[in-house]
Amino acid sequence: MLRTVCSGMVGVVAAGLLAAPASAGEPAASTSESTAAPARVIRLSDERKLTRWGTPMRRNGIYAAPAVGARPVGRLRFFTEDRTPEVYLALALATNRYGTWLRIRIPGRPNGRSGWVRRAAFGDLVTNRHRIEIDRRSLHIRLFRDGRRVFTARVGIGAPLTPTPGGRFWIREKLRFKSSKLYGRFALGTAAYAPTLSEWPGGGVIGIHGTAFPSLIPGRPSHGCIRMRNASMARLWLMTPLGTPVRIR
Repeated sequence: MLRTVCSGMVGVVAAGLLAAPASAGEPAASTSESTAAPARVIRLSDERKLTRWGTPMRRNGIYAAPAVGARPVGRLRFFTEDRTPEVYLALALATNRYGTWLRIRIPGRPNGRSGWVRRAAFGDLVTNRHRIEIDRRSLHIRLFRDGRRVFTARVGIGAPLTPTPGGRFWIREKLRFKSSKLYGRFALGTAAYAPTLSEWPGGGVIGIHGTAFPSLIPGRPSHGCIRMRNASMARLWLMTPLGTPVRIR
């Protein structure tokens, strides 16, 4: 069962890929970390027309910089809260005297974290050319493929006291149900976590799913999840692959 804030249930990297500096938005590192191991960095994902993702083969540590002795910021995990294989977006590849590293986005609280992990912790990376944008002001969700919009629908989002968080996230899991009053038949689990409901099972994962109350869409009726009419959700589920970046504005 999807462990989102909407329910109390427990529910190859080739040379020259998007070559660009990866300094903007990278996790902070200490002076010793940043100077000890200068690295050649290759950008792997722009999270618009090209994104790469993978599932870990090892539970390696994640660090603030691609260097031995860098500050730990987390650890890879094999499964999501719903016991599906965990998905990490790969932002950049770095090579230095310590080896080869991946900069990844990290699911979990707080939202928006990233860090560096040994490249050997992952196998081949998967390429994705989709992206999702969710507009909390106009209450629309849009799916793009190769930069071209291919799907649009109205949505319901979090109520004022249980808001839907903004930021850059991604689709970690695709779930389907025989029938669910809470979710309809289809749901997409994201890497976003509700800012106000950490006590919910699974830590308050934000899902995109159907609803038994289509009259509340568009609107702001949820505990943070993105609700869609069931027919629209079925279409989006079929069109959206794992690892699709999600931008909530």
